[in-house]
Amino acid sequence: MSLSLVSNAYLDESTAKIRAKPVPWEGYQRAGHVTSEELALIKKVDRQPRARTESILLSDGPTYALLYLRLLHKLQRVDTMQCILVLIADALSDHDERIPLFTRSVESDPELPYGPLLRTLGTQDDFVQLKAAQILTVLLSSEAAPLQLVQLQPFLNTLSAFVQSTSPHKRDVAVQCLEAMLPRQEVRKAVWAIPGIVNGLVEILKSNPGPQMSYQVGFCFWLLTFEQEVAEQINRKYDVIPLFVDISQAAVKEKVIRVNIATLRNLVTKAPTANLPAMLVSQLLPFTTNLASRKWSDEDILEDVQFLRDELKSRFESLTTWDEYTSELTSGHLSWTPVHESDLFWKENVVKLNEKDYSYLKRLIELLQSSPDPIVLAVAAHDLGQYVKYYERGKKLVTDLGAKTRVMELMAHGNPDVRYQALVSVQRLVSHPWQAV
Repeated sequence: MSLSLVSNAYLDESTAKIRAKPVPWEGYQRAGHVTSEELALIKKVDRQPRARTESILLSDGPTYALLYLRLLHKLQRVDTMQCILVLIADALSDHDERIPLFTRSVESDPELPYGPLLRTLGTQDDFVQLKAAQILTVLLSSEAAPLQLVQLQPFLNTLSAFVQSTSPHKRDVAVQCLEAMLPRQEVRKAVWAIPGIVNGLVEILKSNPGPQMSYQVGFCFWLLTFEQEVAEQINRKYDVIPLFVDISQAAVKEKVIRVNIATLRNLVTKAPTANLPAMLVSQLLPFTTNLASRKWSDEDILEDVQFLRDELKSRFESLTTWDEYTSELTSGHLSWTPVHESDLFWKENVVKLNEKDYSYLKRLIELLQSSPDPIVLAVAAHDLGQYVKYYERGKKLVTDLGAKTRVMELMAHGNPDVRYQALVSVQRLVSHPWQAV
């Protein structure tokens, strides 16, 4: 795991300035914070040419790894922490073989190497936080044994704050750290348990980022979806399938399409029942049919596209109108497809909304109460009216489940179609006979 895998222009520029800054090492020694031996060692490498420092690290690497970590543990002035973090990063830069010098420091002190580095994450200085995150990613990713939550949790909590930050530097570094860490199963499980990280990644994608960031976030989702629990739940919790499809349709760069299609394939492979309905509603079938006819430089894309197309086609061919309807309902993306306005559909299927303890009816009401999308609201209000019209006990059930009040509220909605459909539903709730038609 190379230090260069987490790179950022702000970090690089700040690092160059910090290297040139003097640190009052003698003052620390006079104050008893640094021993005379530590002072002698640090003066050999402080603000020295790279070649000289490299020569010293070559002969005395373990000593300096311990020195840097112990100084970081003892000294809490921001400019001093900045300097020590730069020294650690410089030691690791282009020298992956030195990573064990730091990770094995636990043999000398159980607090090392992670205690001091994790503590710096709480410092109110962007550079210190970001540089520590870069170094932690390198060290944690290189550990042979599964990572312990005591090391992982505070770091991931920081990445959660970064990924939701308004600072582009923090978002950028957080995404790169996650890319590097998510190949590990214990990290995937821990990340999934922190909604702030997943939600932050979703929000980045929704903000229409550039191709590189879009690819990197997509790569994080691809890694996450290797977990069964993630594949089963991610679309229900975060509505990501329409987002992945939209990004792929708009993408110019092949790698952005590749990572999104690979993620969708994971979702189908791991949890087809949970994800295929939403993919059909998102019109992924015609899109994959189109993609299959294109020329690709990467053969893996074509294989993934053909797999998705064939799975969706097989599902689509066996769909009944009720399956179509429940696919829309489950996905939350109701639209004016033919089933909604078909009287025959409602006559034949209205009682099915009561199946599974009225779960389909409750889902319809949930969309009516929570969706911000005026199309979804209009269709849901219409469908509720159809349910009341064609099911004799519909009026009482809808009222008991609290939907009548909500439909009445929607008569004052800002969208004219929502107002109209709500008005028709209310008329049926208030005045339509209870017998089935």
